[in-house]
Amino acid sequence: MIESIMQTLPLKFRFCPSPTGLIHFGNVRTALFNVLLAHKFKSTFLLRIEDTDKERSKVEYTEALMDDLRWLDLSWQEGPEVGGDRGPYWQSERQAIYDHYYAQLTSGTSRHAYPCFCSEADLEAMRKVQRAQSQPPRYAGTCRHLSKEEIEAKIASGLKPTLRFRVPDGEAVEFQDLVKGPQRFSSDDIGDFIIRRADGTAPFMYCNAIDDALMEVTHVVRGEDHLTNTPRQILILQALGLPIPQYCHISLIMGADHTPLSKRNGSRNIQTLREEGYLPLAIVNYLARLGHYYAEDQLMDIKSLSAHFDFSHLSRSAAHFDEQQLLHWQKEAVMALSVSELAVWVKAHSEFSKIVPAEKRAAFLSKLQPNVLFPQELAFWAEQLYGASLKLDSASNDILLQAGKDFFTTALQAIAEKGIDYAHLQAALQNKCQIKGRALFQPLRVAVTGVLHGPHLEDVLQLMGVEQVKRRFEVALQKVTEPRP
Repeated sequence: MIESIMQTLPLKFRFCPSPTGLIHFGNVRTALFNVLLAHKFKSTFLLRIEDTDKERSKVEYTEALMDDLRWLDLSWQEGPEVGGDRGPYWQSERQAIYDHYYAQLTSGTSRHAYPCFCSEADLEAMRKVQRAQSQPPRYAGTCRHLSKEEIEAKIASGLKPTLRFRVPDGEAVEFQDLVKGPQRFSSDDIGDFIIRRADGTAPFMYCNAIDDALMEVTHVVRGEDHLTNTPRQILILQALGLPIPQYCHISLIMGADHTPLSKRNGSRNIQTLREEGYLPLAIVNYLARLGHYYAEDQLMDIKSLSAHFDFSHLSRSAAHFDEQQLLHWQKEAVMALSVSELAVWVKAHSEFSKIVPAEKRAAFLSKLQPNVLFPQELAFWAEQLYGASLKLDSASNDILLQAGKDFFTTALQAIAEKGIDYAHLQAALQNKCQIKGRALFQPLRVAVTGVLHGPHLEDVLQLMGVEQVKRRFEVALQKVTEPRP
């Protein structure tokens, strides 16, 4: 399958979102797959903005979308802000092009399209009848055979028609899908569909197909929810004599409830994930494996992901969102960061640099790196280790009280004798207090960090230093010697 694709070089892949909101997992995965294919075949990735929905499309959404794609390292070689000789790349600027092809579909004797005056109420009534008769909903052809005089009279009366594509009767539309294999649709099941709205603008079905052809897109890789659109778009391109791309419909991402992933069942937009501290490489590695098999399970950059991407590894069955897997790749991405990269990452999300002493920052980041997934956790540990005081819950207080006065008197004495010498501290507590295991480690950890879990205690003590550890032991000693209410 891959070999047959390579024979059609040069290739062009595309991503064409509608800027009606912030970009989510499903759309990002589509963009990623197209970028990986473009990299793999040393070809072009095109970005096109499908903004013909005037009411919902907003400039700020387009800007946010492009910003998110760049943050994920999904750059485009043709499209907004980078140019190309097939633009403009905003569909709202391409109306004259669409009008040109409308004229071809309606001129002369071609009769590939006709005006439709049916109202939405008329169409809903048709659908209601069809559902009652267990028929698939499709246009009944009410306006298909209007005469020229009837059309002119309706327009003269003030009615504004849509334009419908005349689907030929009794034909089959066939194509080879790179994931789903041979596809065959009967034209009799499709029904005539709208290719121009009453206000003159072009809907997705029409302008998407026209632009793919004119921008020389060779491969349309998109979600399988577009599969039934494909025969309609092929019919449009055949009628106009325009080139037809190779189609590839990838499986949808499902939520835990086995319905398409949405905000309702777990999907989040990239901007939110970015603000939460997710790393771009974590998101990219996770999404690359949703519906695509990689034999390699290590963290990879875009170049490596593209080198191992293969159409034959795309699954026909639905992919399922798993937040634990996303967190796994976040962990891998965090561990791949250098100390300097960690510093930039945490600084962007917290007051880290104001809390951790300058001379301790590099060691702090290095020691804490295996214990965190998000920069907020580094900020938490910075406060726990270097903050002026600790807030303990009742369970932690109980652990200190059970340890008692001798425990912290001994700990302070051990620190006074040899500073931060973890082995000496343990031995002193074991010998003096006759304790080991949790009875030894839990009071120590709670006293110095306020929590029961975290980085290796020896590392924590070294990061804090003698004076800070001494202060924490003194506070603990005060707590256990205070009169109890």
